[in-house]
Amino acid sequence: MEAERSGSEPDDDESQRSDPNNDEELSEESEDPPYLDREAALKAVKKDGLRLEFVSEELQGDQEVVLEAVWECGEALQYANEDLRADKEVVLDAVRESGAALQFASDELRADKEVVLVAVRESGYALAHASDTLRADKDVVLEAVRKNGFALDYASGSLRRDKEVVLEAVRRYGLPLQYASDNLRADKDVVLEAVRRDGNALEYASDSLREDKDVVLEAVRERGFVLQYAGNNL
Repeated sequence: MEAERSGSEPDDDESQRSDPNNDEELSEESEDPPYLDREAALKAVKKDGLRLEFVSEELQGDQEVVLEAVWECGEALQYANEDLRADKEVVLDAVRESGAALQFASDELRADKEVVLVAVRESGYALAHASDTLRADKDVVLEAVRKNGFALDYASGSLRRDKEVVLEAVRRYGLPLQYASDNLRADKDVVLEAVRRDGNALEYASDSLREDKDVVLEAVRERGFVLQYAGNNL
């Protein structure tokens, strides 16, 4: 009888039993974390960092597992435990991969200039998640607006009044002019730079500059239909 069973297929109940470490059986609706085994967790997060969500709490506090996850997807940092979201090595690796991961870092690291500079160089929008102090830091804000001029929206009021910062912001896209201070939206140098990049920026110029022939001509050269934003006296 044993000889007859030796070549038989496994019992159906055994072959269909759920394997909690099988990638194909991953489900966000599982009641228990699928990845309880460290090796299985490492394999999973190397393929998709966001699977860190589904490892055990113990492994969400394992630096090697978390590092593998953030190397693959920086925003996996959100699933790391509190200690590792305050770990500078982990956070630096996360924001190098995705500046947006800064939002999941500890308050202390969102106030760390080195960390924030790395983040805004990867994504200017990461400035939104920096501390108030660093959103008022000219070095940080310049790096952010060089990467994406629209990051000017997250700069401090004092830096939205800084001509060097605003010129840098409008140099590539023009439309970040809308986030500049009133006095710089009335500055001819700044507005000319903006409308040369995008004629639609004329909409955000001061009333006086929307009446300025030089400014309006530059805007119309770039995008003819923006004449609708010109002053009534032209």
